Amino acid sequence: MTHIEKVDIASKQISGLKIRTSNADEMNPETHKIGALWGELIGTYTPPFPHYGVYHHYESDLNGMYDFLVGVEGSCDGCTGSVRIQEGRYLKFSAKGELHEAVMECWKHIWAYFEDPSVDERRAYETDFEVYSSMDEVSVYIGVHYF
Repeated sequence: MTHIEKVDIASKQISGLKIRTSNADEMNPETHKIGALWGELIGTYTPPFPHYGVYHHYESDLNGMYDFLVGVEGSCDGCTGSVRIQEGRYLKFSAKGELHEAVMECWKHIWAYFEDPSVDERRAYETDFEVYSSMDEVSVYIGVHYF
C-alpha cells in the first residue's frame, strides 16, 4: 500500500551516473536503460544507503524525454554526473516490499493521483526523485505546484 504525505525539501546535490530516456523507452524491454544504470552504479561503486534516482531536465511531461541520474548525496568515486534537487514542496509516495514491485506500485499510484482533476496539486516537472533507504523501502518525491 502506498502512503502519501506533503513535505518541504531542502536543496541537495546528488552525484552518480546519468542517462537520457523516456517512459515509453522504459516500458519497452528492448530499450529500457534505468535498470542497467543502477547495475553500473552498484558495480562501479557500492554506495551506502540511501540511494537516489533523480528525474530532471524534463522535455515536457510524463510523455517526454528526461534525464535520470542514479547516485548518492554528495560526491562519490567513479561518478560522472551530478544534479541539484530543487528546494520546494513535494508529494512523498512511500511503499515497502520487494523493491521493483514497491517502485512500480508507487509510480502507478502517482500516475493515477495526477490524472484526478480534483487534486489541488499539479506536477512541476522540474526535479522528482526516488530515495531507497533500505533493500525493501522506497519513497518517490514528486515536485508540485498548487492551484
